[in-house]
Amino acid sequence: MCGICGYYSFHKNISSKNITEMNQSIRHRGPDDEGFWISDGSESRNFSGNNSTEKIKKEFPVLQEEYSKIALGFRRLSILDLSEKGHQPMLSENEKIVITFNGEIYNFKKLRKELEALGYHFQSQSDTEVILKSYIEWGTSMFVKLDGMFAICIVDLEQQKIILGRDRVGLKPLFYSKNENGLIWASEIKAILKNEFVKPEINWNGVYTNFLFQTTLAPETCFQHIFSLEPGSLMSIDLKTQEILKEKFWELSLQSVSTISEQEAVEKIDHLLAESVSEQLHADVPVASMMSGGIDSTLITSKSKPFKEDINAFTISYKFSEEEVKNASLVANTLEIPHHIKNVSDEEVLAELKENIQHFEEPYSSLEVLTNAAEYARKLGFKVVLSGNGADELFAGYSHSLKLNKWLFLRNFNFVRNFIVTNDEFSKKVKNYFSQDTMFDFFRQSQVGMKPSEAKSVFTSAAFKNIHSDLKQYHLQETNDYKGYFEYDMKYSLSSHHVFRDDLSAMKYGVEFRYPYLNNDLIDFVASLPENLRYNGIQNKPLLRKVAEKYLPEEVLKMPKRGFSFPLYDFITNENKVRNFIEEHLSSLKKRNFFNADVIDEWWQNQNDVYDCVKIWQLVTFELWYQKYFENL
Repeated sequence: MCGICGYYSFHKNISSKNITEMNQSIRHRGPDDEGFWISDGSESRNFSGNNSTEKIKKEFPVLQEEYSKIALGFRRLSILDLSEKGHQPMLSENEKIVITFNGEIYNFKKLRKELEALGYHFQSQSDTEVILKSYIEWGTSMFVKLDGMFAICIVDLEQQKIILGRDRVGLKPLFYSKNENGLIWASEIKAILKNEFVKPEINWNGVYTNFLFQTTLAPETCFQHIFSLEPGSLMSIDLKTQEILKEKFWELSLQSVSTISEQEAVEKIDHLLAESVSEQLHADVPVASMMSGGIDSTLITSKSKPFKEDINAFTISYKFSEEEVKNASLVANTLEIPHHIKNVSDEEVLAELKENIQHFEEPYSSLEVLTNAAEYARKLGFKVVLSGNGADELFAGYSHSLKLNKWLFLRNFNFVRNFIVTNDEFSKKVKNYFSQDTMFDFFRQSQVGMKPSEAKSVFTSAAFKNIHSDLKQYHLQETNDYKGYFEYDMKYSLSSHHVFRDDLSAMKYGVEFRYPYLNNDLIDFVASLPENLRYNGIQNKPLLRKVAEKYLPEEVLKMPKRGFSFPLYDFITNENKVRNFIEEHLSSLKKRNFFNADVIDEWWQNQNDVYDCVKIWQLVTFELWYQKYFENL
C-alpha cells in the first residue's frame, strides 16, 4: 500500500521539482520510504528522497534538481517484505522496465510459483517484483491474472510506452490529466495539482453529478481535465507518437448460470469468503478487523479467527451507535478476541471538521467516520485493517433496492407528472418520483443527494450553462430486473463512492483497508447467480444472511441496517458550533456567485429532515473544497 505519481512531458525536459512536490503532497500515503526515477526516454537514473531510508540513501543519491521528460515518484507504506528489497520504483534486470505500484496482490504467491516454473528468479518477497516479472512474461495480459487492489504504472523503454492500470472495481485510485504539454498521473488529485502543467479549474459537470449522487461519477472529477482511470481498465501512451490507447481488461458480467440451489450457493459463498479472508490476512505487520456491529464486518471477523488466532477487532463508538457497539462486543466476546472501542466525542468531530473535509478532493454529503477509524487503528499499531465494505453492493444490501419492484410497476404511470401543476413540496416529490424513467434515474433517487430540479435551481444560470444535465453518458445496461440495479451499485456506489472515500480516509493516516468481499472469484460467482437467489425484494442481503447464520448471534442478524457516518442531522439541529460553521461558509459561498443566494437561504431556513441537511452540507463542503484547491495553493 503506497502512493504513486509521475509525468511524461511531451516536448521538453522539465524540472524534477515537479515530481518531488507531487510526491511530498501524498507523503501521508507512505511514511516509511520514498523513491524517484527519471528518464529522457532512453537513459534513466534512480534517486532517493529526503524521506528515504538510510540504506536507500546510501544506494541512490538524494534527488536534487534534475531535468527529464519522464519522472516517477513513490511513497511506501511497508506491508509485505519490510526490507529495502521492496523499494520502488523497481527496475527489471536490464533496467529498461520500471514499475511503481500501489496496492496489494493477494494471489502473488501463486503467480510467483508459476513464474518460477518458467525460470524466473526473485530477489525479494514482495508482490511488486511478481507484477514486474509477470509483465515481462505476459505483457499487459497479466492484468487479468491479478487478484487484489492496485494502481500500477509501468514504463517500458524497450517498447517505448507507459502503461497505467487499475484493479477491477477501483479499490485503488488512479487519476490522470492530459493536455498539449504532457500526461500527469497520481494516486490523489493533490499530487497532480502540484505539476507545472496543471492549473485547477472547476468541472461543473463533475460538481453537478456530485450533488445528485453524493459523489462525482467516474471517470469525471470536479476538476476540469483531470480524470479517474476507470476500474478494470488500462491506458497506454506511445513515447514516440504520444498516442493514447485505452482498453478494458475486465467487465462485470450480468449473465446468470441456469441452475444452482440456494444451499449450493450458500456453501460456495462461504468457501470463497473463507479463501478471500485467508489471503487478505497475509501481511508482515499486525492486522485488525474493523467491526461496526452489523452483519458484514462481524462476519469477516468471525471468518478471520480460524486463520489468525491473534486477530484483533476495533469499533468506533459515537452518538446513536450504542446498538452497533453492543453487537460488536458480543461477537468479540463470543470469539474470545481482543476488542478495542474508541469513543469519538462531538468535540473531536468538530475539532477535525475542516481538515477532514478538505482532505477529500470533492464536495461530499456526510460526516465521515472512517478517518477516525483509520486514525485509531494506527494509534493501536495496526497498518492493515479488514473492512466489510462491498457486501452491500455485492449482495443487495441497500434498503432502496427493496423498492425496485414497486418502481418497475409504478413507472408505467409516469405520464401523471405532466398533469401536476401545483408547486408545493408534496407535488414536487410526486413529480420527482414519476420522473424516474430509467434504471439510472431510480439509482440516482437512491443516493439521497439533490434532486435534478433542486440542483438546477441552486446553480446560477451562468454556472448551469456549463453543465450537460442529461447525463446519458453514464447510463449502463437497461434491464427490467435487479441485474441492472446491481451494475449501477457496483460501478457508481462502490467504485466511484465508497472505496474512493475509504482509500482517502485510510491513507490519510497511512493505513491499508482490505476488502474480503471484493475478491475476484467471489464477485464473479455472486454476479453469475440467478436473480431469485440474490434478490427477493423483501429482505436485504438474503444470501449473505444465510451464510452468516452459521457464525453470528441472532442479535446481529436482526439489527436493522444503518449507515456508517456521524449523525449529520443531529449535529446541524443541536450543535451551535456546527450551525455557526455552516452559516460562516454559506456566507462565503454566496459571495462567489456560483449559486443562487435566495435558494441557499431558503434551504438553510427550512431544515426539516435529514435530506434537507444533506443539501446544505453539500454546499458547505463545496465551499471548503473550493477554498482548499483554488485559493490556498
